[in-house]
Amino acid sequence: MASTSKANLTEDDEEEEEIEHFDDFTLASSWERFISEIEATCRQWSADGPKNLLEKGAVHLDYSNKMYRIKSELKDATKIYSMEYYFGIDNNGNISDWNCTLHDLQLCFGVKEFLVISPQSASGVVLDAPESSKLLSAVAIALSNCSCLWPAFVPVHDPSRKAFIGIQNMGTIFTRRFEADRIGSQVPVKFMHLEGLYELFVSKFAYWTSDHLTHLFKVYLMMKLTYRTLPNDDENDGIQDADAENAESEKMPDGGNHNRKHWDDDCPWSEWYSAEDPVKGFDLVTTWSEKVIESSLEMAEMENASPHEAEKWILTPNLSPNLDSSKGDRIGFASQLQLLVSALDMSFEAQFMEDFVSDENLGSDNLKSSMVIPPPTVLDRVLKDLLLEGRQFPDFAKGKHKRSQAIKGAPLESLFAQFCLHSLWFGNCSIRAIAVLWVEFVREIRWYWEESQPLPKMPAHGSIDLATCLINQKLQMLAICIEKKRELNEEFQDCLGSNDDVFAHMEVEDIQVGEESTSFLTQSQDFDGKRDSPLILEGFNESRTSISKFSTNSQDVYSADKSTSDSKRRGSAGPVGSMKLLNSCQSLHAPFTQNAPLMTEDMHEERLRAVEAFGDSFNFSAQLERETLSSDMSAFKAANSDAAFEDFIRWHSPGDWENDGSEANDEWPPRGKLSQRMSGPGNSWRKIWNDAPSLPAYEQKPLLDPNREGEKILHYLETVRPHQLLEQMVCTAFRASADTLHQTNFGSLKQMTTKMDQLYHTMASTLRPLQANLLSGNSEKIGDLKRLCVALEHVEKLLTLTASLRHKFIQVPRVYEAIFSDYYDFYLPNMGKGSADVDIQKEFDLKLQLKMNERQVVSNMFTPPTANQSWRKVLSMGNLLNGHEPILRQIVFSKRDSGSDCHYAVSTRGGLHMDDQQEIETYRMYVCGTSNDLRVALCVTSYD
Repeated sequence: MASTSKANLTEDDEEEEEIEHFDDFTLASSWERFISEIEATCRQWSADGPKNLLEKGAVHLDYSNKMYRIKSELKDATKIYSMEYYFGIDNNGNISDWNCTLHDLQLCFGVKEFLVISPQSASGVVLDAPESSKLLSAVAIALSNCSCLWPAFVPVHDPSRKAFIGIQNMGTIFTRRFEADRIGSQVPVKFMHLEGLYELFVSKFAYWTSDHLTHLFKVYLMMKLTYRTLPNDDENDGIQDADAENAESEKMPDGGNHNRKHWDDDCPWSEWYSAEDPVKGFDLVTTWSEKVIESSLEMAEMENASPHEAEKWILTPNLSPNLDSSKGDRIGFASQLQLLVSALDMSFEAQFMEDFVSDENLGSDNLKSSMVIPPPTVLDRVLKDLLLEGRQFPDFAKGKHKRSQAIKGAPLESLFAQFCLHSLWFGNCSIRAIAVLWVEFVREIRWYWEESQPLPKMPAHGSIDLATCLINQKLQMLAICIEKKRELNEEFQDCLGSNDDVFAHMEVEDIQVGEESTSFLTQSQDFDGKRDSPLILEGFNESRTSISKFSTNSQDVYSADKSTSDSKRRGSAGPVGSMKLLNSCQSLHAPFTQNAPLMTEDMHEERLRAVEAFGDSFNFSAQLERETLSSDMSAFKAANSDAAFEDFIRWHSPGDWENDGSEANDEWPPRGKLSQRMSGPGNSWRKIWNDAPSLPAYEQKPLLDPNREGEKILHYLETVRPHQLLEQMVCTAFRASADTLHQTNFGSLKQMTTKMDQLYHTMASTLRPLQANLLSGNSEKIGDLKRLCVALEHVEKLLTLTASLRHKFIQVPRVYEAIFSDYYDFYLPNMGKGSADVDIQKEFDLKLQLKMNERQVVSNMFTPPTANQSWRKVLSMGNLLNGHEPILRQIVFSKRDSGSDCHYAVSTRGGLHMDDQQEIETYRMYVCGTSNDLRVALCVTSYD
């Protein structure tokens, strides 16, 4: 028994040992294991499907929105290969549609999803022919085993040849084989022409060479030709607007182009800088849809066809790489404002602008070298442009945006705004260069003051605009002071030069107006405070101004003073309706009054602080306007000698006179009383009334002393703190830059209207601390200002692109609107980033199909080549567009056979056979190249 069980145990062990040492001879070799590994990978990819592959790390291809790639490593003996599977989420597209972006192999062979297997080496190609055949066979067997119909490709030969071999199991009895190669130079002349390429394709299936001429083969053809405009910045070509330049060259005897202009000469920023044209040119793709060719003669005729006969025109703009570059080397308002903000950051280091002019105060040598100032000739030219060539009456509404007023700067055409814009380009906009320019600028301003010359680019009349920055207010007030000073000087000179005539004139006036006249000698002794005639209304409120508040008869001062009872009136502008004085039954007359004194913002604040120091809030307004109120009361007393305080209130402040409701227009005396605030004890208005003398406006001391105020303004400009000056310069420079850019004509692009509104809103909120003098040294607000520069740079780039596109497509606005809108959507994600954060990996690639009425405008951009350009190449490809041959020609030849007229109609294994009406693309050849480059990809379907 024991021996029997031992024998059975031995037999079982032997069986187990045989199972453990079982050899699977189907995977005995490394090549078979390699095939198995390929098969396993393909099965897994096929089972996962596109969506799961995306979750497993499939990489999106940049050149296509729907193409992805997944990769796997394979090992065969000592070599490692990389197998890549290219697939799309949506495979319903048409490969023959050349408007979409396709992979190179999709274009060459007309496939959708495919495999590429290549060695992991420096070249990435299989250089050995037997190895490439073996590798392709292994992939074909693996795909057949797992029933995958994917085409597979292997890169071969030299990498520069872009050569591939491939194979695909069609799932039936057919197999497709692929082969592609390239000639990089010395293309045979025959293959430069369509006729030769046609014969090359026919030779692939014609049995004899003579068949090319004796037989008519039905060949299908699709063709795409790509043209490119000459670059705008080509130094030799200098191509500009075609129509304008051709017309000028015909008129000029030497055919020169001496008056050639830059592309943005008519743009608003061209006064300050010349921008690079963001549109370098265009690529035009003309496409011929599928047509049947039966002979070489038809191909020769097609080579002479005009591109205007193509079914589709596709336009692609070639934009400057600097348009969305992160290098930050673009010159414009934004780049210069960055420098101005840096100067503001340094302005806290000194108390006066003169401190930055001296080399001793600059510190290190590196700081000195970075703050080099321009030569005196440049300084003189800037000051001349600012002061001598400026318009005397600027249009402050020019370029003004509806939200521009929210930024407390200076109007674009004003003197200070122009100074700020000039400072952006003066030297390197360093604090030292700005200081030198400012010191000389203030010296020139003093010269205008001392010589009583009108201040350029500043209005000499009107009120002070308190919504602007303080320096602009000061300059505006200085211009008014200069004008008043000039008037006084001219009057004084006239008086000195014609004493006899003046005395005679005064005698006549004494007779006409009686006591209204005053001694001329008395006036001349205190000339600064008086006018020489009540008829000179400048500096006073005219009668129509005073009377406009009331219902008044239209009478002048003389007709109002004709009666004997009115003989004591002086400076009357006429009666105020039927109003009567309280103490006498005489008409109440409105006087000529002086204009209220002009004050800048700091003067208002100073007076406000002084009045608040009194602590009498009830009489706050009277104290604040004491001088003006006293002047009005004096003029009222002179025009109404019997007037009482109540009469002045009835005229000046009707709301403080309470009628009893029964007063008639002709009733006298008027019945009513003063309001409570005017009748209270210690009323400041009554005190001023009691102290006011009876003087007409032309005998009063002017409320505005031009000499005193002018010197105070110049003292402020000469001693302004650097950081206060730079704060106002930054606000004004941002506002002026934005207003200049806003003048760009961008048509009906709503995106730019929105961006400009957003820019002004951002500027107003960011610059508010500067307007309130809340900035301090090393403040974090400097960082906010630099980010504001970036926001302005984005808008500036878009406006430059808009101007360029609109200039080129003004006749077809749909084109430039479509191009800009597409670029705007492309660029929008980067607008919230700094220049260093901009993603430059993706490229803008718009393909816009043109309408028939738009083709001629685009065709005109392809100007006929000049003599300087014609020597570059010999035209040899045909299909010329205004003398330009295509830079790229792509052709797809194909031949199709039906089941009834070829050897493919034979019965297949398993009893399957083809439908007699079914067509198979038996031959396909893709040709791509120029006269110096030719690439051919052939696809042949065979019966196995």
